Amino acid sequence: MTNVVIWARVSSREQREGYSIDAQIRITRERAQKEGWVVLREFLVAESAKRGAERLAFNEMFKWVRSNARRLKIGFILAHKLDRVCRNMRDAVRLQELEDTCGVKLAFVDNQFGPGAAGALSFNVMAAVAQYYSDNLRSEVLKGMDEKVRQGWPTGLAPYGYVNVKGDDEAPIQPHPTKRRAVERIFELYSTGTTTFEKIADLLEREGFVYRASQPRFSRTAIGYILDNRFYIGELVRHGRTYPGKFAPIIDRDTFELCQQIKHGRNRRTGSPDCYLAGGLFQCGHCGYSITGERVIRRMVSGKVWEYRYYRCGNIYKKPDHPKVRWSEEDLAKAVVRELANMRIQDDQTREWFREGLASAFADLTRLETQRLNQINKRLGEIKAMHERLLDTYLAGTLDEGRFSTKSVELRNEETALNDQLQKMGEFDPAVGRAALAVFDFVQNAAARWESSNKAVRREILGTILLKRTLSDVSLCVEKRKPFDLMAEGLSIDDSRGDWI
Repeated sequence: MTNVVIWARVSSREQREGYSIDAQIRITRERAQKEGWVVLREFLVAESAKRGAERLAFNEMFKWVRSNARRLKIGFILAHKLDRVCRNMRDAVRLQELEDTCGVKLAFVDNQFGPGAAGALSFNVMAAVAQYYSDNLRSEVLKGMDEKVRQGWPTGLAPYGYVNVKGDDEAPIQPHPTKRRAVERIFELYSTGTTTFEKIADLLEREGFVYRASQPRFSRTAIGYILDNRFYIGELVRHGRTYPGKFAPIIDRDTFELCQQIKHGRNRRTGSPDCYLAGGLFQCGHCGYSITGERVIRRMVSGKVWEYRYYRCGNIYKKPDHPKVRWSEEDLAKAVVRELANMRIQDDQTREWFREGLASAFADLTRLETQRLNQINKRLGEIKAMHERLLDTYLAGTLDEGRFSTKSVELRNEETALNDQLQKMGEFDPAVGRAALAVFDFVQNAAARWESSNKAVRREILGTILLKRTLSDVSLCVEKRKPFDLMAEGLSIDDSRGDWI
């Protein structure tokens, strides 16, 4: 009686086409039963189960057969076809060595190889064809993946913060409704330059964000991977090249680059939390390094202790022409207040007039949109009634088919146009007006709020309003975020009197 081992493998493509492991097991068992062989063990692998599963299963099968061949008197490794067990010439050689050393031969349901040199030649040719098929398939898959990336879409599963949407060819990758906020929070916290990975993980855990079910807490590795992944700014990296993606970015490029500078050492964190204006808030205008804080303590002869805080360029390898960038905390705070005050309309009457005008404009817009909405809905009701009367007239026989069709098409066209207008109107949100007033009030009081706030709130005000903040040896240069830049530049016209209009 001959003992055999069954090997069955199905590729991902074959599974999609309906070919199954069960089918292979059935036909190989039938062959063993027909020959009177005893099946000792079955090795099964589906390539989609796990990457590398086939190689692990093949090695396990090879090792087990070699270890038990003589003791269990194994005669054959039985498979459906040669390409099920031999994907390349290396596997074929290993199996031939198994036959030479242990006497275990290969047997197939579909492929039969005769004895002698002719059978060996047929086996080697079939093994070479199987390797060619495997190599060619891999090449085609890689070309397909490359082309997909060039078209702006990633291959495989989307990273944390995104979700794969099946059946949506226009947007197969979309931001996840809740996980995207965790990604935004990671960049938001790290961009301050004062928060470590461990603190970020603690905050995310307290705020209820979950990395994955099996690992709820964000690890240092996960946070580092997210901060380095250009996917979040809408870019794909493949083989060292960067391609623009068609999916929606989660993080703006400036925030991403700031986090990269902090992560890779160009922005140095301050070692003292008392220096609240350090830690990535300001960059040196000459070399781009972060402005870092330092405390200077001086003891007087009288015993009194004076403490000063300064902010300087954190670059310890400055070029010879690099000027001395060193500001006292008082001078830097005054410069910030001046920038915030520049957005304020100084004249009380003009400021109140502008605010009332802004509120009135949005109120008028809301009223007009409401009136238009009512008119469209009223007209849609009239068209529906006209449709019903037109149909009744046609069914009563008092209206011929030609006139009925013409008039019906006219009404439907008008109905479609009105529905299009209604859909566009749905994009108008009255809350936009309230938000605009809130932004205006925030800007007008930004300087005063800064001076009356604690250190943490001051940092938030800077991060909210000012996008880029650079210090030279003599001046502070800032770039304001939208729409605050409009408040500083677009709302004022500097004429001969310096009036605000």
